[in-house]
Amino acid sequence: MNSAHAIHETWRPETKQDREAVLSELETILASPHFCNSKRYPALLRFIVENSLADKAELLKERTLGVEVFDRPHDYDTNADTVVRYTAGEVRKRLLLFYSEQSRPSPIRISLPAGSYVPEFVQVHPGPPDTASVAEPHASIPSDTNSWLQTSAEAHEAGWIVAHAVAGEVLHPAAVPAIAERTAGHRRLLWTAAIALFLLAVAGGAWWWYGANRAQSQVDAFWAPALHGQHNFIICTGSSVFANNKYSGVETANRDIDYPFVSWQSVSAAVQISGVLARDGVNAQLVSAPSTALTDLREHSVALLGAYNNQWTMNLQQPLRYYFQPGTDEIIVDRMQPQVQWKRDLSLPYSSADDYAIVARFRDSTIDGWVVVLAGVGRNGTEAAADFATSPHYMQLLRDRAGGDFSNRNIEAVLKISVIQGKTGAPTILAVYTW
Repeated sequence: MNSAHAIHETWRPETKQDREAVLSELETILASPHFCNSKRYPALLRFIVENSLADKAELLKERTLGVEVFDRPHDYDTNADTVVRYTAGEVRKRLLLFYSEQSRPSPIRISLPAGSYVPEFVQVHPGPPDTASVAEPHASIPSDTNSWLQTSAEAHEAGWIVAHAVAGEVLHPAAVPAIAERTAGHRRLLWTAAIALFLLAVAGGAWWWYGANRAQSQVDAFWAPALHGQHNFIICTGSSVFANNKYSGVETANRDIDYPFVSWQSVSAAVQISGVLARDGVNAQLVSAPSTALTDLREHSVALLGAYNNQWTMNLQQPLRYYFQPGTDEIIVDRMQPQVQWKRDLSLPYSSADDYAIVARFRDSTIDGWVVVLAGVGRNGTEAAADFATSPHYMQLLRDRAGGDFSNRNIEAVLKISVIQGKTGAPTILAVYTW
């Protein structure tokens, strides 16, 4: 068996052909999913690579990059505004991810060393092969045709082969116990039976695994676009203060409120989302809407919990087909059919009125990132929306209503939620829209 270890050598492009090869690699990187959905990261990487190739190292300083790439004033405070440092860190991480996911190694690599804004170019050379001695695949088995195998011996050997094969061991004919009196015909029959049994075992296990994980994969499909390439994921929840004059008993907290609170339903929603993130190795960063600025959301994926107590939900979901109508009515409206509306029955106590919610996942140009909206007209709807978006059962229902795979599309659904004595019931899908 032959294998080669690649040799990585730091390299300085000298000729026009060398520089064109680096620029070609740069375009391949920028077209990858790690960079193509952003404006900031490609801008910085392109600037530092092109100016490095042009021998303009004096431009590759933090302040200069802030001015030239991010339009900061010449006297801006680099300690207060860390846009260059933060973006460089993301570029380093995304370059590592890009190269770690390649099926074939690139002959040229671009990296950004820690603590520096000067890129490094590396040539990758195939190393000398390592040769390991293994048995040839067609090694023969000594045999003696003077006598036949007894039936019991054949059965014993077949069991030995299947047991080792199912255990995951790599079987080779030379490893089979040599039985001197076996004929070539019996050997072929024995191997055919053993392989058939092994394939049946594998097929049975694969079918069981597929049935057990098919529904769970729909949860992954819903969250995958928002989690791709993310190390930290923002969960932005609305905040409230008590208000006896409101139907819900609360009103939205603004940034001037010293001690706002988050409902138990929103806490439950955040916990459920964090479980999905943890399974994918993504850290959850919980923030409150009143204290979160637009710059905090830029070029990140974010889950917005709550509607009328979360100004970011109200702002970012306005262009969607199904949206929470601003104002005091607290109502979900269908933009294509304005006469279709969903709202709580105000003639019933808040703890007994059915709630409605929106579950949406879409890419938003305002923040240049993916947005997941899990928001109810009331707090019960928010809890149910999070349960819906983290449940294999409900995600399978959503996929069926969407008419197929929704992993690469924007999607929005309206839910109805039964509420009994303040407790959140099961959600029902009322409407679905994809684009």
